[in-house]
Amino acid sequence: MRAHDLHARARAAVGAYRFGHGRMLLRDAQRLLDRSGVPDERVTALRVRVLVSLAYVAAETDSLTAGLDGLDDAERHARRLPDGVERSELDGLVLAHRGLLLLRAGRVPEGLEVLDDAIPRLERGMRGGTGDASVLAGAYLNRGTSYIFLAQVAGAAADFARCIEVCDDHGLVLLAAKARHNLGYVAYMTGDLPTALRHYDETERSYREHSTGMLPTLQLDRARALLAAGLAADAARQLDDAIPMLREQRAGQDLAEAELARAAAALLDGATNDAKRRARAAERSFTRRGNARWAAVSALVAMRADATVSIESGRVPPRLPVRAVKLAESLRALLLEDETGLALMLAVRLEVRRSDPASAEILLDQLPPQRATTPLDHRMLLRLCRAELAVARGDRRRALAEARRGLVELGRARDRMGGLELVCGTAVHGQQLGELAVRLVLNGPRRSARQLFGWLERTRAQVYRYEPMPAIDDPVLAEKVSVLRSLRRAVQLERVAGRPARRQERQAAALEREVLRQGWYTTPWGRPRPVASLADVSAQLGERALVSFAVSGDELLAVVVAGGRTRLARLASAAETAEWAHRLYADLDALAPDGLAPAVAAVVTGSARRSADVLDTRLITPLERFAGRRELVIVPTGALYAVPWGSLPSLRGRPVVVAPSATAWLSAERSGTDGGRVLLARGPRLTEAIAEESALRSTYPDAIYLASPGSTVAAVLSALDGAAIAHLAAHGEHEPTNAMFSRLELADGPLFAHELARLRRPPRHVVLAACELAMNHIRPGDEALGFAGGLLAGGVRTVVAAASRVGDMAAASAMVEYHHRISAGDRPAVALAAAVAADPFRRPFICLGAS
Repeated sequence: MRAHDLHARARAAVGAYRFGHGRMLLRDAQRLLDRSGVPDERVTALRVRVLVSLAYVAAETDSLTAGLDGLDDAERHARRLPDGVERSELDGLVLAHRGLLLLRAGRVPEGLEVLDDAIPRLERGMRGGTGDASVLAGAYLNRGTSYIFLAQVAGAAADFARCIEVCDDHGLVLLAAKARHNLGYVAYMTGDLPTALRHYDETERSYREHSTGMLPTLQLDRARALLAAGLAADAARQLDDAIPMLREQRAGQDLAEAELARAAAALLDGATNDAKRRARAAERSFTRRGNARWAAVSALVAMRADATVSIESGRVPPRLPVRAVKLAESLRALLLEDETGLALMLAVRLEVRRSDPASAEILLDQLPPQRATTPLDHRMLLRLCRAELAVARGDRRRALAEARRGLVELGRARDRMGGLELVCGTAVHGQQLGELAVRLVLNGPRRSARQLFGWLERTRAQVYRYEPMPAIDDPVLAEKVSVLRSLRRAVQLERVAGRPARRQERQAAALEREVLRQGWYTTPWGRPRPVASLADVSAQLGERALVSFAVSGDELLAVVVAGGRTRLARLASAAETAEWAHRLYADLDALAPDGLAPAVAAVVTGSARRSADVLDTRLITPLERFAGRRELVIVPTGALYAVPWGSLPSLRGRPVVVAPSATAWLSAERSGTDGGRVLLARGPRLTEAIAEESALRSTYPDAIYLASPGSTVAAVLSALDGAAIAHLAAHGEHEPTNAMFSRLELADGPLFAHELARLRRPPRHVVLAACELAMNHIRPGDEALGFAGGLLAGGVRTVVAAASRVGDMAAASAMVEYHHRISAGDRPAVALAAAVAADPFRRPFICLGAS
């Protein structure tokens, strides 16, 4: 094989991140060139190209020094050629790769200067007919990346556009995909996360077709966008997939960057020890590679882990803020402006915690100005620094003003998001600001319940503040959901047969994440509604009372709005109360099966009664002096989302509706209650008891009735759209790690919460009769997601569902009584209170949304 062909194959292997194979081919090409005798100009030119490729491989797999030495060797050979177009083009080739290596080493200004010199030479070579379009396109790609590092997004976008132009003219599909990949990074830098994720998904299709070796770097950048959106677990999954592939590729720089991003994911998830360990390992890798910039960024992540532990414990070693300041000086010398600001903000918080506001204020004044590309979490941290410093100075008003402005800024970022998960995830960046505001109100001179109500509404369950926009029909997405349904159906059949289905479960989980990602950028989630005012909530309540639970530290609190007054109750330990809620849930779960032995049922019922009595004493009895025996609207927090309120002694037979926020409740209350059809749908594998067919069909003689095999997903979705009441009797499953894929089993497979979130005309009233789909996955900011939560966020007014497992007979009897009362004109909360009271521990249904 000719040396030219070997070089071409080696470049393809290196472009696919198969560095070992590429190095072998390049060595073979070198040997062929060495055997060619006295070198002529063509041999010398090809040798230069081979040496340049070897230098790139050496830089990636060995060290920057090895790569730069290799380029020096290539440059010496290039000088043997006479001046002319080809010599100019080869000089440009060497310069382009030198610029790339300097860029990869973090020496961005140097790299940019070299690329500025390389590109005119490469353009000249193209005009003279000796150039390589892929080298020219790559130079634009790399210079655009340099602009990214310097936060010059306009220059970056222009160079990526020129790269795509060259690629389209010469059929360079893979390089064009890389440029589009980097356009996604530009969108990520400017905070346009839906656009970034769209670019990444489009690029993934090209990479899968032309170069699977690029997929790990794509996953790395997607993980960065997910971290910016507050989705630490999703980012960690991307990185855990990418890191083994990068190790196999021996892609040293990208591997170290992925390890550092994994440290950031651990830090966002609260795993500070893991974050520090990973960051220090990344720092050592970058140091070995001679990359001072990235090593300093890694040290910053480790510092952030240390600072987090110290701030949370209240024990700050005197040298820790000094270390943060020294790190800031190093970062400033490396021209890392945002990172310099972050290190200084850590030092500010540490000095405040050490009760040294004067030092903190001096450091705050040294912060570089934030830019349009400054990450959202840095912006929120600056607000937090200012607020904490104001508290230390005794200026409570200014602290609350900073918190308010920060949450407004966070809200603007949230408004750009698509998909429930992205909207929910951003709440994590404002969590500390919200907690600080709550503490300030509680510790203030007036301890104003009215003020606390306002802050709780600004900080919790913001996803339910949006009026959903109808989804755009997307045949590709529909096909993926269809494949996912088939996979989940296969998993279910394997389970029924008693066989493992691990392979199908892995495939389904991967496809779920893919479907969710596509939903993140098709359209914004919805139009934001204003936060409900206390006056509007109080007026809408009438004779009812609203109880909004909250936690500050380990203290459980409740704001009670009743009779035109708003009052604050301090209750009990939040951790202990959560433990009792978990015990009650476990007891009711154990009590659910039909045919439980009487002796076992008696023991479990006794345990459930004790748990319910304790919760009643902690949560409801102290509020009676404010709320009396009124109907209640309950806004839970954390573990209280799992409480079946009708099982508590003070609430038996008493109408209760549960809402994620007062704003969500008010929106649901004010939504339309016009008439419409009734849907009765039954899934497969149900007993006649749970289907409660004859009684309900007698109650609703004109209802649409769908039973297996006719209760397909398509048929049920069609009937749900515009329904007044939908009774869905089907087995279901809450998916705690991917809440929007909690599901109901229908005749042809599962109906996912994801599919219900954007019905064009959501049903007014949905009853989930045979499952525990009132369960939610609770994200920071009390963002509750699950099957029932997806329905509420999608515009359903009222959802009735079980908070724990429920037996067939108990569900059937409860639902027959419930619908009998609904058909007689009772409101849902009233009807459900009566139905649950007959057997409160075996009928753990709750009314969600509006009453």
